[in-house]
Amino acid sequence: MSFYFQLKRWLVGDPLPTSASEEERLSNAAGLAVLASDALSSVAYATEEILLVLIAAGSAALTWSLPIAGAIVLLLVVVVLSYQQTIRAYPKGGGSYIVARENLGLVPGLIAAGSLMIDYILTVTVSISAGTAALTSAFPTLKPYTELLCLIFIFLLMVANLRGVRASGQLFVIPTYTFVVSIGLLILVGLFNQFTGRITNTETVIQATEGISLFLVLRAFSAGCAALTGVEAISDGILAFKPPEWKNARITLGYMGVLLAFMFLGITYLAHAYHIVPHEGETAVSLLSREILGRGPLYYFLQTTTLLILLLAANTSFADFPRLCYFLARDGFLPRQLALLGDRLVYSNGIILLSVCAGILVLIFRGNTSAIIPLYAVGVFTSFTLSQAGMVVHWFKERSAGWQFSAVMNSLGALTTAVVLGVIVLTKFLLGAWVVVVAIPIVMGLFLAIRRHYGYVARRLRSRQLRPIPNPRPKGAIAFNPAIVLVGNVHRGSLEALEYACSIADEIVAIHVDVGTTQREELLEDWKLLQTNIPLIILDSPYRSAISPIVEFVHKFEDCHPDVFSTVILPTFVPRNWWEELLHNQTAFFLRAALRANRSGVIVSTVRFYL
Repeated sequence: MSFYFQLKRWLVGDPLPTSASEEERLSNAAGLAVLASDALSSVAYATEEILLVLIAAGSAALTWSLPIAGAIVLLLVVVVLSYQQTIRAYPKGGGSYIVARENLGLVPGLIAAGSLMIDYILTVTVSISAGTAALTSAFPTLKPYTELLCLIFIFLLMVANLRGVRASGQLFVIPTYTFVVSIGLLILVGLFNQFTGRITNTETVIQATEGISLFLVLRAFSAGCAALTGVEAISDGILAFKPPEWKNARITLGYMGVLLAFMFLGITYLAHAYHIVPHEGETAVSLLSREILGRGPLYYFLQTTTLLILLLAANTSFADFPRLCYFLARDGFLPRQLALLGDRLVYSNGIILLSVCAGILVLIFRGNTSAIIPLYAVGVFTSFTLSQAGMVVHWFKERSAGWQFSAVMNSLGALTTAVVLGVIVLTKFLLGAWVVVVAIPIVMGLFLAIRRHYGYVARRLRSRQLRPIPNPRPKGAIAFNPAIVLVGNVHRGSLEALEYACSIADEIVAIHVDVGTTQREELLEDWKLLQTNIPLIILDSPYRSAISPIVEFVHKFEDCHPDVFSTVILPTFVPRNWWEELLHNQTAFFLRAALRANRSGVIVSTVRFYL
């Protein structure tokens, strides 16, 4: 275990106290880099996905890319304006789960949450795969190592995020803005070449395999809607900004919308002007930059910045997925471990879970971006629609100043995103969207099963009224060992542990570790109901670890009782099913390991309560 902790410190860094949380905030510039990189990076593959669909109808059909891109930008404007209203209404964070649950009810809220969770995982998979494709386009010899490269990039992002928000924000600012500037210069140079007659690329005649149809155009539109994934990230991450958080979030969201519209329209227009036809082994952006810049240093520089922004796009999910898991875990729909802050003031368990899921998808789809795209956007547009519909209900309930304009914008957002969701499901269903359509209710069922389990545990632990417990044995001729009883909350499990302690010890102390979530007054009131003279000591844990304060207390307790063996009593409960073990902290296991690593001489005893 000591090796594990040493490796963790080396990778993640030293723990940060909870008091440092205010320092771990993002400026507008850093916030744009961390939270908007997903949306901004979509220009690296959104245009290509449109062209790959249209190419089936031959070269002439590629002209449809321009009106399709224009329609997507109009949709972007509606979504950005809609989410700005959400930020105003929810200055502490207006994620789709919170908005939908508060205004539409539990089931719509869980649908929104499940949709977003799936989409965040797919965002990491798509971004990492597309970034690796940019790398292998520039260096074809790396193509056989696509899956390995994807896994390495996921691991590096995981470690960067485990080190903390501010550290990752500082790491990501330069690549994001370098990409934006590079794409901007590419567009300007490309436009200059066009207007001065320097375009040398001739149109490639491609034989049509099917006729142009409304269904084909709609399928191209739904593929291009991948450009909008990640737009909601800023409204989810309001509290990551420096004060005034909601105002800075709205400003940053506006900047993101302008930059995304400019780059997406620019790339799509130039792809049409330069007759770009993407093919296996090289991306559309690579082909376009090679035509405009040649295959010199600038080309490789642009491909490098494209790789970096796509890697950082995955970071948007690393910022928001753990936060969404926190809200769900807080409400009892996910394991409670996902609600705990890690050593570096981030939700470490959520970050690790996201990394594992994305890595599995990379292996399943072999790092092929085009194979993953059909699954993409279903989840995010489902959450878009539910969030905007929830906001309409919110404005009609609140009727605060200026609510009419906000209600109109959110109504427009709900209507347009619902229509787009229908188009995406209709056109992508057989191509893979059915997987997400099936997965969302499965995830919802998982949420409800976890909630039922926690409810059952609470009822079992509180099924009887608190009763007085006996006091410790009086000191007498027979020597008894002193005992320390860990108390998470006052319930049947802890009562049985205290009763066991009273049967073996003549000196008992109960300890509770406050990791920042304890309701102290409620805990102390419950303790008084026990009518015992056993003292309850509450240990503060500024670093949110339950283990370290306990180990330190045990050592001090041993120093006060050098001639006898002390007993540490751990109340634990045994679930009905093996999988339910995963829903609870394994404090007993880690505490035993920590005491053993610190060569403590105490006896560790477990009192089991069967559920």
